[in-house]
Amino acid sequence: MDRTAQLTARPTTYEIAYDPSAEPTSPQARAARVLEANWTGNSTVPSRNLYPHQWSWDSAFIAIGLRHVSPLRAQTELETLFTAQWADGRVPHIVFNPSVPLDAYFPSPDFWRSSTAGRTAGAPRTVQTSGIVQPPVHALAAWLVHRADPALSRARGFLARMYPRLAAWHRYLLHRRDLGGAGLVCVVHPWEQGMDNSPCWDAPLARITPAPARSFRRADLDHGAAEDRPTDLDYGRYVRLAADYRDAGYRDDGYQGGPGGRQGTRGGRFAVEDPAFNALLIASEQALARIAEELGAAGTARRARAERLTEALVARLWDGRAGMFLCRDLRGGDALVPERSVSGLVPLLLPGLPRDIAAALVRTVRGPHFSLGDRTRLVPSYDLLGEAFDPHRYWRGPAWFNTSWLLERGLRAHGETAAADALRTAVPHLADATGFAEYVDPYTGEPSGTTGFSWTAALALDLCHQGPAPHERQKLDKSPQNDVSAADTVPFDTSDRGGDQG
Repeated sequence: MDRTAQLTARPTTYEIAYDPSAEPTSPQARAARVLEANWTGNSTVPSRNLYPHQWSWDSAFIAIGLRHVSPLRAQTELETLFTAQWADGRVPHIVFNPSVPLDAYFPSPDFWRSSTAGRTAGAPRTVQTSGIVQPPVHALAAWLVHRADPALSRARGFLARMYPRLAAWHRYLLHRRDLGGAGLVCVVHPWEQGMDNSPCWDAPLARITPAPARSFRRADLDHGAAEDRPTDLDYGRYVRLAADYRDAGYRDDGYQGGPGGRQGTRGGRFAVEDPAFNALLIASEQALARIAEELGAAGTARRARAERLTEALVARLWDGRAGMFLCRDLRGGDALVPERSVSGLVPLLLPGLPRDIAAALVRTVRGPHFSLGDRTRLVPSYDLLGEAFDPHRYWRGPAWFNTSWLLERGLRAHGETAAADALRTAVPHLADATGFAEYVDPYTGEPSGTTGFSWTAALALDLCHQGPAPHERQKLDKSPQNDVSAADTVPFDTSDRGGDQG
């Protein structure tokens, strides 16, 4: 057993390193209790009932919040996820807990068949996973977790062990998923982008023949209202796409994709360049540059790659008429999808965006399509004026806490302090008021989905710990356990300043 396995296999004991409040009934304490309730011993489930396994980008967001409760537990969260990494570098979107009954969640391990169908791609034999991926937030999470307690991180060799795994993950995306040949990463399934049921997928999915309804049973409807979840028709298409990918051995280069064949030369019948997925890769490339420098290596090549990816993002996905980034459907005539979703706002996270584009994004966030600070307190997941808008249905309008967390950082990175401060206040307040709901009505704050949702609690906790506005931070104790400097607030900094901000 290697050292990583030894560290993650044993039950993790931890001490509260950052006391969220002396008052046990505070919102911070309630958020910490949600994370405690969903902790399995070496990872955190998104929720006990609806999502009883470990999810990839959930764990990244969870670790960002856990660093305020226990840096050790936050490190363990990421280490556990990466023990399930495939030999080709991919990080699967689900790592299955073998103690959970197969019928508790669908698609279950017997659908994905990772250890057999994924053998050629290097799926692990000792743990069952899915075969698709989720957005690459992990290097950013690892950097922030390291900064929460650098001494502990260095003593455990956390970054030294994570860096090669993170580098392999990025390498997989950059080399295997550039299906359009223009430098951007493609998703091959709506579940990979994380915003599963977005109207952005309606046109690309319309080409997919759904799997027969009798061929699967939806476990999500046991725990969630049908009117809040994807339709049976869409779910049948999700299942068909996943089954085709599995039956092709989880290959990204040239699989036929089932009935109807494929268009283009690489990938299957669903291949979309998504702005949020690529923006998060760019942010994580910048974070990986910082990790490399922390380990004594050069980060120059990674920063240069992040700049090239940003240029490709603007060239391929920016739409000036829409005032935001749009998805590009490679199998639909290589055209932009004319739907406004929160995914197209997430690139505001990138400080290297051209100023005119950043300014246009801010106008769009505040304008009638998203109305942040006017009619909405959190950012809706989809265009308020769009024909497909639904304030309660999964990713078709409700506001999610992780995207508002990302946009809080993006607004702050571009000097929109008042709007960022408003989100910093609204996220923890609404999270606590709704029992840490999965998502909420963007107008009323009414909760939908499950409650006690881990990333909601984690990111609310993180924003509580950001403390006062930046101009007040010089008054704070700058000890390692209380440092909330700008490097903790902005995902990365393209300047060459030294120290913790470099």
